[in-house]
Amino acid sequence: MLRIAFAALLAAGLAATTVMTTPAQAQYDKPAAKTEPAQEKAKKPLSPGQVAMHERQKKCAAEWKEAKAAGKIEKGQTWPKYWSACNKRLKGGA
Repeated sequence: MLRIAFAALLAAGLAATTVMTTPAQAQYDKPAAKTEPAQEKAKKPLSPGQVAMHERQKKCAAEWKEAKAAGKIEKGQTWPKYWSACNKRLKGGA
C-alpha cells in the first residue's frame, strides 16, 4: 500500500515538474526566428581600403591555386604565409 501511494506521489510530482518546466524550456528549444529582410540592419558599405584588400586577396588566391596546381609551392608553405607575402608584394611593400 505504501509503495502504491509513493508511486502515485512520485508520478504526480514528475507530472507537475514537467508541466512547470516545459514553457520555460520551450523558449530555449525553439530556433531563433529569422527577421524579415526589411527589418535587417543595413550593412555599412566597405571602405576603399577594405575593397582593395578583398581584390588583393582574390588575386593572391588565384596565384596560389595556379602555383599549387603547377607544383611550385615550396614544401611547408601554407596559405596564410603565402597570403602575407603576396599581400606585401601587391601593396608594393617588398
